[in-house]
Amino acid sequence: MLRSLPIFVMAIALSISASAAENDGIITYRADTGISYLEKGKRATPYQEERCRLDVYYPENRTGFATLVWFHGGSLKAGRRSIPKQLQSKGIAVVGVDYRLYPKVKCPGYVEDAAAAVAWTFRNIEKYGGDPRKIFVAGHSSGGYLTSMIGLDKRWLAEHGIDADEIAGLVPLSGHAVTHMTVREERGIPKERPIVDEFAPLYHVRSDAPPILLMTGDREMEMLGRYEENAYLMRMLKVVGHKDVTLYEFQGHGHAMFDPAVAPMLRWLRAKSEKKAD
Repeated sequence: MLRSLPIFVMAIALSISASAAENDGIITYRADTGISYLEKGKRATPYQEERCRLDVYYPENRTGFATLVWFHGGSLKAGRRSIPKQLQSKGIAVVGVDYRLYPKVKCPGYVEDAAAAVAWTFRNIEKYGGDPRKIFVAGHSSGGYLTSMIGLDKRWLAEHGIDADEIAGLVPLSGHAVTHMTVREERGIPKERPIVDEFAPLYHVRSDAPPILLMTGDREMEMLGRYEENAYLMRMLKVVGHKDVTLYEFQGHGHAMFDPAVAPMLRWLRAKSEKKAD
């Protein structure tokens, strides 16, 4: 009994501390790392066990917060999951995702992984205090491509019993709108030759897609016409009747335009989250 007393006292102290922090408006954060997002009961390869993992960074003394699922870039060939510093301590949860990479897997392996990670977030974020109605998906470069693919082509999330339209918003940063250049490389197609097929976000434009915030660097400084791809994606979404799509072009910034994109992205997320709360 005496041995449990310090633990009991510590629990009370932590409870009082958390309560005081909430009353004082101080948000404290916690990170749970290395979580497998593979569906239980399904056999996985060693490479899936290694790469199909995510980290959850979340406000530990708040509930009902929005969540941003974040896919890293790297041309579908490189990169590791992270919780970008610019997105920390902003009152939201951030889910940093790893996915399998080329050449160890080919299309659509990485798209399947992205969908599985978002599905995991829908099934689990409420356990952390998050609101499943306020799940946003974002990523930079190839991460932006994955964002658009699973948000516009509904079949990937449907395999997990999730309607892609439940996503609160999509924020691809400098993402492909045509078929990704690594997918083209797999087929022996030069990266300078644009293709629009079922693995192009443009192929799946629809009026009822979630709200979309497209962001790119300066058209004269971006990769391979990336601004023009996104401008065409915005135009075609509007043509089919989509009512909530916006395109930002960050003048003076090239493909690495994440820093200036953070503030407008967070404003957009907050505005959309407030609508979901109404």
